[in-house]
Amino acid sequence: MTNDTISETSVDKTQYVRLGNTGLKVSKICLGMMSYGIKEWAGDWVLTEEEALPVIGKALELGINFWDTANGSIKKFNIPRDRIVIATKVRGPGWIDKNRAGLSRKCILQEVEGSLERLGEILVFNVTDRHSEILNCNIRSSSELISWDYDVPIEETMSTLHDLVRIGKVRYIGVSSMYAWQFSKAQYTAKMNGWETFVSMQNLYNLTYREEEREMIPMLQDLGVGMIPWSPLAAGLLTGKIRGTQREKRSQQQFKPNEVTEQIIDRTIATAEKKGISPSQVALSWMYTKKFVHSPIVGISKLKYLYDVIGALDVKLTEDEIKYLEEPYQPTRVFGHY
Repeated sequence: MTNDTISETSVDKTQYVRLGNTGLKVSKICLGMMSYGIKEWAGDWVLTEEEALPVIGKALELGINFWDTANGSIKKFNIPRDRIVIATKVRGPGWIDKNRAGLSRKCILQEVEGSLERLGEILVFNVTDRHSEILNCNIRSSSELISWDYDVPIEETMSTLHDLVRIGKVRYIGVSSMYAWQFSKAQYTAKMNGWETFVSMQNLYNLTYREEEREMIPMLQDLGVGMIPWSPLAAGLLTGKIRGTQREKRSQQQFKPNEVTEQIIDRTIATAEKKGISPSQVALSWMYTKKFVHSPIVGISKLKYLYDVIGALDVKLTEDEIKYLEEPYQPTRVFGHY
């Protein structure tokens, strides 16, 4: 589906999914809010409030109800609270403040209160209804995504998260990139104590990085945990549009691609040309062939990219095309957690 022919109703009731074993319905596209805010914070690629509002408004109009925010994100968007599902985060980077950097009871509680206060400035809802649907224990820092706190007992973290659900500050708890043994330990600790368990996992997964298929994804499937992949387009490498640009250099510094990665990108582009669609739509439609993928997180800076992403929902890949895209992949270093 091209940008020119996309329907205003492309995201409908068939394009929503139940997140894991919960009753929460989210759109099959998760809008990454890191693209919106203050340019001084992250660079020219971040949209200001004025620039972002048309993109966010159109995304909501087209049915994208799932937004991924962080400890500090967007400012002053006048959007009714009950129309969206908000995921926010704790576990700030240490260079901000040592007491915002971990998963201790103090850190979690103060970061949740801070996030809800900022969300109250952004959205239209009563103070008594300030909550986040999903609280993720993670934050991206430089090229790493840190979600496990080696300095805090997992019992302290999980009991605090349980308390937040019980008092209504959050509805569900989620987590991000980590080793399977860490995720298993957290879930086991919670179950043994009758506490809330994680219902979602935000982990790195795309055509160029599939190491999660070894242990984490089978575990998520076994436990009925929803998967919300981050960087489904490999920081733009799978779009086929940034080759030879400064952005490609930045993405390569993060993902450190090799010859195999380049083969996968070439095959993604070739498949897109054969089908008359964009490489981004090929990469995303491949993810939607995986039943364990619920709602990939995408950053959208222009309306044309929004239409492009939504168009991927209607793309169907054949078994031969899937095999062609997956065939070059080879094991690589674990990335995104440590």
